[in-house]
Amino acid sequence: MLIRFDSKVGRITLFGSVAVQLLKMMGHSGTVPGALLATDIPEAVARLKQALAVYQEPPPKARSEKEWDEEPPVPLRNRAFPLIQLLEESANADSSVMWSETGLEL
Repeated sequence: MLIRFDSKVGRITLFGSVAVQLLKMMGHSGTVPGALLATDIPEAVARLKQALAVYQEPPPKARSEKEWDEEPPVPLRNRAFPLIQLLEESANADSSVMWSETGLEL
């Protein structure tokens, strides 16, 4: 499942599990679809940044020799960056942010 975040300033798409995790870090229930009013965005961003500051990535699992050619997992902080940017730009533009499933499955 993919989750798309829409605002009048832009659009991003995240993997569903990552999106829900970030929504919960913002203090939201994690339900999809959903929305944040522009007035609520600064508090949500502050909560998300605070949660990411103390978040500990799970320890890497042992990889087989075959898996050494694969890319390492992307840290949650890196995955959160485009969402934080969208939220901050939306707040500055007094624009709400809505999210929903894209309808695409992986």
